Amino acid sequence: MLRLLSLLQTHRYWPGPELSGRLEVSPRTLRRDVDRLRDLGYQVDAVRGAAGGYQLRAGGSLPPLLLEDEEAVAVAVGLRTAAASAVAGVDDWSVQALSKVLALMPPRLRRQMDAVASQTEAPGPWEGAPVFDASVLTTLAQACRDSEGVRFDYTARESETTHRRVEPLRLVSLGRRWYLVAWDRDRLDWRSFRLDRIESPEPTGQRFRPRDLPADDALSFVRDGIRRMPQRYAVRVRVAMPVDELARQVGRWGDVTPDGGGCVLEMNVDSLDWPVMVLAGTGAEFVVESPPELVECVAEVGRRFGRSGDRHDLEA
Repeated sequence: MLRLLSLLQTHRYWPGPELSGRLEVSPRTLRRDVDRLRDLGYQVDAVRGAAGGYQLRAGGSLPPLLLEDEEAVAVAVGLRTAAASAVAGVDDWSVQALSKVLALMPPRLRRQMDAVASQTEAPGPWEGAPVFDASVLTTLAQACRDSEGVRFDYTARESETTHRRVEPLRLVSLGRRWYLVAWDRDRLDWRSFRLDRIESPEPTGQRFRPRDLPADDALSFVRDGIRRMPQRYAVRVRVAMPVDELARQVGRWGDVTPDGGGCVLEMNVDSLDWPVMVLAGTGAEFVVESPPELVECVAEVGRRFGRSGDRHDLEA
C-alpha cells in the first residue's frame, strides 16, 4: 500500500495494468488496496473498463494518526523555508517531502500555511547565495522521481537564454547552489544546470527510461564539471592541523591532502569569502600560498579584528 501511495502521489493517471505490473500484484489486489486508501481518507478516482486506471485527486486528506493539521502546516512551512533559502546541506529528499505534503493538503490547510509563511520573519539566505522559487525545486524533484521529461528556459553563464528539453536524473546541493543533473535531448549529452538560472520548468508528460550517468553519482558529476570550469581564484593553503579534522570542516567544497604533519587545502572559488571563513574556523596556523588576493584579504580581516580588540580594551 505504501508503494501504491507513493506512485499515486505523483498525481499522474495510472492505467490499471501498468500499476499492477509496477507493484507486482493482481488487479484484484490492486482494487482492494485502493479501497483501503479510500478508507484512510485518500480520494482516489477510478476509471473502469479496458483502458481504466487510477488517479489521486489533488487536495486529498492527510492520513490520520500521522500528522495533525497544525503539524502538517509546520512541516510544510519549514520545508518551504529551507528550500526557498537554498541553505547548504538541504538535500532533495526534503524537497520531495514538501511536494508530497503540498499535494495532499486540503485548501484550508494550505491557507493556514501561506498565512504563517507570510507573517513569519526568518533569516534570509547566506549572503551571496542565489535565491530561487521553491516551485522550481518541487517541479524538478517530482520529475526526477517520476522519470518525466521537463522543458524550461535556461540562462547559462554569460550567454543568452535558451530553451532546453531534458530528462532529469537528480538534484544536487553543493556549496551555496543547487544543480539539476539531466540528459539534454537537443545536445545529446549530460549537463548540469544551476537552478537559479532555470525559468518556468514544466513537465512534458513524457516518461523515459533513465540513462547511465558517466560518473559514480550525480554529486561527482557536478563536482567534476565545476573543476573543469574556469574559476576566478585557485586557492592553495598549508594548514597545521590533521587531514581528517580539516576535511570534516571543509566537506565537499574543497580538497584536503596530507602535507607532513599538517595538510594542504585547495579550492576553486569565485569569491574569497568562503576560504576566509573556513580558515578562520579552523583555529589553526596556516600559510597562504595562492592567490595573492587571499593573502591581502586575510591580512585585512586580521587588521579589522585587531582594531575591534583594541577598541574593546580602551572601553574596558
